[in-house]
Amino acid sequence: MKHIINPYETINGTVRNNSDCPRVVLPEEIFFTISIIGVLENLLVLLAVIKNKNLQSPMYFFICSLAISDMLGSLYKILENTLIMFRNMGYVKPRGNFETTADDIIDSMFILSLLGSIFSLSVIAADRYITIFHALQYHNIVTMRCTVITLMVIWTFCTGSSIAMVIFSHHVPTVLTFTSLFPLMLVFILCLYIHMFLLARSHARKISTLPRTNMKGAITLTILLGVFIFCWAPFVLHVLLMTFCPNNPYCACYMSLFQVNGMLIMCNAVIDPFIYAFRSPELRDAFKKMIFCNRYQ
Repeated sequence: MKHIINPYETINGTVRNNSDCPRVVLPEEIFFTISIIGVLENLLVLLAVIKNKNLQSPMYFFICSLAISDMLGSLYKILENTLIMFRNMGYVKPRGNFETTADDIIDSMFILSLLGSIFSLSVIAADRYITIFHALQYHNIVTMRCTVITLMVIWTFCTGSSIAMVIFSHHVPTVLTFTSLFPLMLVFILCLYIHMFLLARSHARKISTLPRTNMKGAITLTILLGVFIFCWAPFVLHVLLMTFCPNNPYCACYMSLFQVNGMLIMCNAVIDPFIYAFRSPELRDAFKKMIFCNRYQ
């Protein structure tokens, strides 16, 4: 998958010469630091939900799913940097069997992070839709058993898909499948939003009587979705350009920003926990108690 994730390992010199745009290189220390922060923050989210029974509800389980996706994205960069460091120190044979296998596993983790984020955001959107328009039946529809089964199906599918995409990464249909999931998720959530808007206009009085937490959850989803699109869309565009116009100077100029696009992905994992904490008083209190070792009251 390296020919997609990092074009500069396979793009020939002709591409670089056709573009006047120099490659933007960011210090690996920045990537490593942001990745460590992303792992720790999302691990804090998981521990907060595990340790607090009042947070063990379907909504927070779906948030944990998104946190796991973010954590995998951060772990990808940490493991990649570690592998490169061992290779530079001579402990790993360049282009050897071990490096190739490890590289495929790490790439699978990266794809799993994107797929997990896409499906987690989609299921959060469906959960918010049911919360707002089927509030009375919500606890009968979204049970804990249903939540666990849904998450198991999602992660089983995402794991299998990520492995398949790495194995067949050199085929154009694989790339198209990989990149199409991003707009399909947006279309699905957009359809829910349009339907929610139309129903809201005809049920304005009913909507106004709903608990504020229901509407607040929908706003939180909107913020999460906006951050996800902003952070991941440049990389998805990079994959498409790398596949269909690698020799075009304009495409090569955009792809020179690859590390900047990668930085945005790492930042997504850092930003999401702040959104959870800012939008959820319960989760914010759980964070404070954990950080201050239960001294916070």
